Amino acid sequence: MNPMSGAAYVFSSVKVDFLAPDFIKSEFAEHKDRCLSYSKLSEHEFEIRQAELEKNITFFRLSEYRDFLDISANALPDPDDADFLALALAVNAEIWSNDPHLKQQSLVRVYSTKELIDKLLKEEL
Repeated sequence: MNPMSGAAYVFSSVKVDFLAPDFIKSEFAEHKDRCLSYSKLSEHEFEIRQAELEKNITFFRLSEYRDFLDISANALPDPDDADFLALALAVNAEIWSNDPHLKQQSLVRVYSTKELIDKLLKEEL
């Protein structure tokens, strides 16, 4: 996450519980080089940011939302997003994502970064 991005602003400003599937931690490692390039952070700074980020997220194992995977996969055009929707369904949460595929389902509300920034500026969050 670029430290000057809208997503970084939202993440540091919104006082909510962030949730994610547990496999996201391995995604951080897999995409580390791309994140370093995009963010312009040093490896040390990136690791500090990653640790801060992970402190603010509650991670869920697949077993905690597996029962919702079928309905999620059937509701989405991109099966890669099924875990996120399944987790949201399992814990009755909304989703923050700029992925247009997630907006194509009607099971849970999906907010883009722009929508969250607008809500923050209007003091609705």
